[in-house]
Amino acid sequence: MSDTPPAPGSAPAPRQTLSYLHGLFEAYGLEAKSKLGQNFLIDLNLLDLIVRTAELDQSDAVLEVGTGTGSLTAKLADAAGAVVTVEIDRSLQPVAKEIVGERPNVKFVFGDALAKKNELNPDMLVAWDEAVKGANCTRKKLVANLPYVIATPLISNLLITRTDIDRMVVMVQWEIAERMRAVPNTKDYNALSVLVQSVADVETVRKVLPSNFHPRPKVDSAIVLIKPNAEKRAKVGDVMKFRVFLRDLYVHRRKNLRQALVGWPSGAREKKDVDAKLAELGIDGTLRSEALDLEQHLRLSAAFG
Repeated sequence: MSDTPPAPGSAPAPRQTLSYLHGLFEAYGLEAKSKLGQNFLIDLNLLDLIVRTAELDQSDAVLEVGTGTGSLTAKLADAAGAVVTVEIDRSLQPVAKEIVGERPNVKFVFGDALAKKNELNPDMLVAWDEAVKGANCTRKKLVANLPYVIATPLISNLLITRTDIDRMVVMVQWEIAERMRAVPNTKDYNALSVLVQSVADVETVRKVLPSNFHPRPKVDSAIVLIKPNAEKRAKVGDVMKFRVFLRDLYVHRRKNLRQALVGWPSGAREKKDVDAKLAELGIDGTLRSEALDLEQHLRLSAAFG
């Protein structure tokens, strides 16, 4: 197999290796942008693992955030009914389109996946919905090697606002993977842990070392499988309201529950009222929020949210 980048109009290279990427970037006058969290996966086996974990068929409309050079995009398009792929770096547009080739089931969206920190790009969502209808798909899946800078807000916002996603298979920083599946009374357990686990089941599929990327990131990564759970979501009720409650609860992690609830960011509460409610809930006010399990967080939100 040759690692020489394809000339315009030729068939795409069969695999994205380090030498292939070097040649590709040189041919197009490109370089990775650290401020955009660009780290390109150069291990073919890991690309295949991501696709296998997604369990794709023609019924699936896939959202990919972080098109990059299009190596994963092409594999997704081979397996799925439709792919909507989003890339903020327009300089990669000719590369990605060259690698992916002419595929009628692929829609490119060039722009930011987030309109704001807590708001998804509406153009991206419209394109995804249209892809579902156009290809007669019945399932939506997020499958992506996510840029590190966007991983947490993207996953959180999709889980909060969308109830029609079958699964997410994402490459994220190891630290984010650890937070999403952390248990109470551990250093990684925080608002993200509670939010994600309250509406989905989370599994770390594989730890990924920096040597599998170009350029090499300074941290380990992980392939994570997130499966939204309708029964869990029903127990939460208003997921957006729950997210706001968690944000305010964890704004001062070192405070115990009583201190946090009395000095609430949106308005102080009477100590006696807080103590009475905590006693009614059977929750010790001297505990910190990271000591509570998911059920206790939900009861606390119902009482104080």
